[in-house]
Amino acid sequence: MLLESLGWGPELGLALSQLTSASPLSLVPGRVVRQARGLLSVQTAERLYLARTAGRLLHQASGIEALPTVGDWVALTLPAGQGEALLQAVLPRRSVLVRREAGSEHEGQLIAANFDVVFLVAGLDGDFNPRRIERALAVAWKSGATPVVLLSKADLHEDAGARVEEVRALAPGVSVLPLSAQTGAGLEEVRARLPPGKTGVLLGSSGVGKSTLVNRLLEEERLATQSVRVEDNKGRHTTTHRELFLLPHGGLLIDGPGVRELGLWGEEEGVQQAFDDVLALAAGCRFSDCRHQREPGCAVRAEVEAGRLSQERLDNFEKLQREQAHRERQVSGPAQREHKRAQRNLTQEAYQRSRTKKR
Repeated sequence: MLLESLGWGPELGLALSQLTSASPLSLVPGRVVRQARGLLSVQTAERLYLARTAGRLLHQASGIEALPTVGDWVALTLPAGQGEALLQAVLPRRSVLVRREAGSEHEGQLIAANFDVVFLVAGLDGDFNPRRIERALAVAWKSGATPVVLLSKADLHEDAGARVEEVRALAPGVSVLPLSAQTGAGLEEVRARLPPGKTGVLLGSSGVGKSTLVNRLLEEERLATQSVRVEDNKGRHTTTHRELFLLPHGGLLIDGPGVRELGLWGEEEGVQQAFDDVLALAAGCRFSDCRHQREPGCAVRAEVEAGRLSQERLDNFEKLQREQAHRERQVSGPAQREHKRAQRNLTQEAYQRSRTKKR
């Protein structure tokens, strides 16, 4: 297989040559195309190899972001026979998608790497949730790629156009496409955003139609699909691994298990981009530290009261900011010290107020 068909380019070639010149090992480039239960499948120009991460790389990794995931370009040492290849290094990425591990404050989970567009898939059924889309946009913007919102199951909604306008209002500058894998509506727009050699990644909850979309783009029933549960309208996991697919027209697409909880993992910039309209309004507040509650001269509150900004959007913005600040305190020593200092100041101020009242 030509590596160029998987997205290989001159910058990756230069990175590999620099790595090879500094290593005594004979290194071969490849792209991680599948990840299941910790096992990686890597496609080289010669063949597909099962690979495991070399102990040296595991030992020297500074964090989860330094380890390989689907979509990564890697340097391998090949087995003499039919054994496993050893993954010695991860080549520089142009984008990476990371979320906080569900149920954990300190662990991240790699979703995909080296993609050009993040397709945020939301179903136009009973599970439609604008707040979840806002959160997904924050994660997508931080990845370094361009987000596109796909509103799937458009054939099941009597007014898909109204939903499109609703999402456009909370995602300024982001393309929002209605999609129906059943009728084929919107498929050409998706293909157009994945020209030959370019990679996309699907992000969304179980049951929104990601696997069905992959099958339609592959033009064959490669992935198993299931309908949502009737009793609660929630999807069931049908995809249990992450995989990169080469589509018939030459584009590439990464799919994986549905993600219901998208915990933030260092998304300060992503939150700012996802809510740049709120931040632009905040610049007009009288006080630079305005909390947009009852402060005089609050430009944000004025927009909410005028009905031009929804209270729900403002609440979600503040929620994600709090979540981001909480995580920073968990992982950053200086941030923890600053938080404790601020808490001491608040306690002291409250104590002084209580003494003043007693007098």
